[in-house]
Amino acid sequence: ADFDAKKKRKVAEIYQALNSDPIDVATLRRMAISEGGLLTDEIRCKVWPKLLSVNTDDLPPLPGKELREDSKDYQQVLLDVRRSLRRFPPGMPDDQREGLQEELIDIILHVLKRNPQLHYYQGYHDIVVTFLLVVGDRLATALVEKLSTHHLRDFMDPTMDNTKHILNYLMHIIDQVNPEVHDFMQSAEVGTIFALSWLITWFGHVLSDFRHVVRLYDFFLACHPLMPIYFAAVIVLHREQEVLDCECDMASVHHLLSQIPQDLPYESLISKAGDLFVQFPPSELAKEAAQAAQAERTAASTFKDFELASVQQRPDTVLRQRFRERLRGEERLRGEERTKSVLTKPRTNRFVKLAVMGLTVALGAAALAVVKSALEWAPKFELEIFP
Repeated sequence: ADFDAKKKRKVAEIYQALNSDPIDVATLRRMAISEGGLLTDEIRCKVWPKLLSVNTDDLPPLPGKELREDSKDYQQVLLDVRRSLRRFPPGMPDDQREGLQEELIDIILHVLKRNPQLHYYQGYHDIVVTFLLVVGDRLATALVEKLSTHHLRDFMDPTMDNTKHILNYLMHIIDQVNPEVHDFMQSAEVGTIFALSWLITWFGHVLSDFRHVVRLYDFFLACHPLMPIYFAAVIVLHREQEVLDCECDMASVHHLLSQIPQDLPYESLISKAGDLFVQFPPSELAKEAAQAAQAERTAASTFKDFELASVQQRPDTVLRQRFRERLRGEERLRGEERTKSVLTKPRTNRFVKLAVMGLTVALGAAALAVVKSALEWAPKFELEIFP
């Protein structure tokens, strides 16, 4: 009964945010991040476009079949889609699944044709099929196009350089939290390739339960483009004992880590990923993981533009109001100046998350990370949120 009551309250809050003028994107993000995510596909159809600033009144027309004749990627896409049987609900009639597979091919080719700077990669279809199953072909086309030019942009380069660069963040995060696990993995020379499919498919390829996949998509769509690598890190950290009990050689550790458990405590890991984002933001990791010149070409740099585009829906106003209300009641933090210090200097103390728990109790750790990312990649928000 308590669960049903909480669910009803959450649904009501989501629809209130959708019906406000302007739409309360900050609350929608918080709902997507907080326990249970967006709850239903019906709600996702309404909220996902808002999280990606996609205008549902101006959707692209369905592509014609000539796309297949003109596309250099058609054969590879066709092969990948044919192999994607397990991504469709078990028990779905063959003719229905085959129809969806045809739509999946068209969506991918349509996005690639409209954006010739993007390059198809194996695993891209795992992301697209998730959107297709949740929102249908026309809306999926618009959402995937926006996603491909922002969050997924690095994976769609001609080379894997930027993808490897992002994977390097994984070991830096693990090192900051648990040096013992980091050093063990370094000794085993396991590298990070075990997490490649996690990252480039947003875990869609490796999780068998579709409910878990869409729950993570709620989370990732509401957050910074690099949040999936933080989630990958918390999975490894969650398996600390298994890793340390493993034979310290590449084959053994790689085999262990590449077999992702299906019974992960998703809500707990989502919260921990948000904590780690606040403690060790991408700007800090970038200094250690690669040269600044290379980092500028990654999705982190495009997120500023993405956030500034979102400001048309004025989430900053809501964030500012919510933080003011919350901060008034935080005696432990003793005023806004100390709060600023915690938010803008997250690595002054390895256990800084204990200091910000007063804020995260209400908002959820990752919701705080959304605010942090807005400060970091859209600096003009800073004075507006903390005048």
